[in-house]
Amino acid sequence: MAEFKAKTMKKSAPGSKGGLNQEIQARIGHQLRAMYDDVVRQGVPDRFADLIKRLDEPQQQSDSAAVDSERRD
Repeated sequence: MAEFKAKTMKKSAPGSKGGLNQEIQARIGHQLRAMYDDVVRQGVPDRFADLIKRLDEPQQQSDSAAVDSERRD
């Protein structure tokens, strides 16, 4: 960890744009992917899935009513 801090604390060379070097970007990317993968693996809680299903129901009903209306025309 101390080595990581030492590398991130280095000042950029004169005339360079600054920013993070490729190694630091890769480490950040790896950490973000690991965190995101954990979130994805957790899935959607049942109460959220039920809420989404209930919110979609009126939309499905109005969609089928629109289709029925179009068939009559």
